[in-house]
Amino acid sequence: MAADATDHLWMHFTRMASYAAGEVPTIVRGEGAYVWDAQGRRYLDGLAGLFVVNAGHGRTELAEAAAKQAGELAYFPLWSYAHPKAVELAEKIASLTPGDLNRVFFTTGGSEAVEAAWKLARAYFKRTGRPTKHKVVSRYLAYHGTSMGALSITGLPGIKTDFEPLVPGGIKVPNTNFYRAPEHGDSPEAFGAWAADEIRRAIEREGPDTVAAVFLEPLQNSGGCFPPPPGYFQRVREICDAYDVLLVSDEVICAWGRLGEYFGAARYGYQPDIVTTAKGITSGYAPLGAMIASDRLMEPFLTETGMFAHGVTFGGHPVSCAVALANLEVFAREDLLGHVRANEDAFRATLEKLTDLPIVGDVRGDGYFYGIELVKDKATKATFDEAESERLLRGFLSSALFAAGLYCRADDRGDPVVQLAPPLIAGQEQFDEMEQILRAVLTEAWSRL
Repeated sequence: MAADATDHLWMHFTRMASYAAGEVPTIVRGEGAYVWDAQGRRYLDGLAGLFVVNAGHGRTELAEAAAKQAGELAYFPLWSYAHPKAVELAEKIASLTPGDLNRVFFTTGGSEAVEAAWKLARAYFKRTGRPTKHKVVSRYLAYHGTSMGALSITGLPGIKTDFEPLVPGGIKVPNTNFYRAPEHGDSPEAFGAWAADEIRRAIEREGPDTVAAVFLEPLQNSGGCFPPPPGYFQRVREICDAYDVLLVSDEVICAWGRLGEYFGAARYGYQPDIVTTAKGITSGYAPLGAMIASDRLMEPFLTETGMFAHGVTFGGHPVSCAVALANLEVFAREDLLGHVRANEDAFRATLEKLTDLPIVGDVRGDGYFYGIELVKDKATKATFDEAESERLLRGFLSSALFAAGLYCRADDRGDPVVQLAPPLIAGQEQFDEMEQILRAVLTEAWSRL
C-alpha cells in the first residue's frame, strides 16, 4: 500500500518528493478522538481530521444512515427536482441559522460554497440595478478555498502564484492578529475598531459602487486562529449596511460546534447576509457544503423567469444529506455544543501551561479551536526567518509531533504556529495528552535552534 501511494496517489497540498525515500503515513481506522495507522500505532486526532470530524470517529449511526439512504435513493440532482433528505436538511439548517438566513444552496465542500456566495453577490446586485458591484474584501492570510474564485478571495500569496492571473476584484485588508497588532496593541477594543475601519477605508478607496461583499471567518484559521476583538463584527456590520455591501460569514470551519455554537456568528453576536459552511456539517462521514442566504437575497430570483444560474452535480447528495441529519441528531442527543462550552476554559488553561516554554509566544483561540504561535524571543516577539521556519516546521515539528502520537498542524502561513482543533467529544484527558506531547516536542525543538 505504501508503495502504491508513492507511485499513484497525488496528495493535496503535499510535497510529494518528501516521500521519495520514505513511506506515506497511512491512516486505516478511527475511534472517538483517536486514529490508527497501518502499523497499528495510535494517534490523538488533534485536528479533527481537517477541522471536520466534530462528532468523533467511529460513529456507526452515521455510517448506518448513509447505507440506509443509499439503499433507498443513492443519487438524484437538485436541478429542478428535490429529494426528501435535502428538503428536511434545508429546513433543519434554517431553524438553526441566525436571523432570516432561510435559503440553503447545497454544495459538496467549502470552496464551492464560497464560490457560490461570490456568484450570488454579483448576480444579486446585477438583478437589483447595481451591476458594477462585483468586488470582494477579505483579510490578509485568510484562507477561503482553492477554486479560482475562492482562491482570489483567499489572502495567502504563496498558494496563488502558480495559478495567476486570478479572478479580478479581490481586495485585502488587515486581519485581527492582536498579538502582532500594527496599531493599538495596548487595547483590543481600539485595535478592533481600527481593523474594522480598514474595511471601510478599502471600500471607500475602491468605490462603494464597485464592492459587493466582505468575506470574513468568525475566527480566522490561517495564520493561527485570530479571534475577533470586542466590537469588531458589530462595527463591520455597520460598515456593510452603510455602503450596501453583503457580509459573508465564512464558517466552513467555525460552524457546527467548533466555537460552542451552531454558527460562529452567533458566538460573536453578528448577523451575516450569507453563511458558507461545510466540514463539520456531516462530521466528515460524507462530503457536503452549503451557502445559506437571507430571504432578501433570494427575492430577485423568485420572478417568473428568475434563476440562479449555478449548480454542481453532487451538491445536496441524498446520502450526504442523510448523514448530516443523523450528525445533527448526535449533536442534540449528546449536547456537543454544551460540552464545548463547558470545557473550553479547561482546554485554554491546559494549553496556556505551555507559555512557560521559551518558544511559545502566544496561545489564542476560542471553543475547540486554538493556535500556538512560536517565537525566537518572547520579549521582542521576534519570529523565525524563512529558512529557520523550514527547518523548524517541516524539518522537525510536523514529523516529531506525529511520531509522538499527536496529529495536528504545524503551519507557517504567516508566523509559525501549531494549530489544534480536536473532535468536540474531547475532554481533559485529551487536553492533557496534547499538552504533554507538545511540551516534550517543543522543548526539543528549542534545543535544536
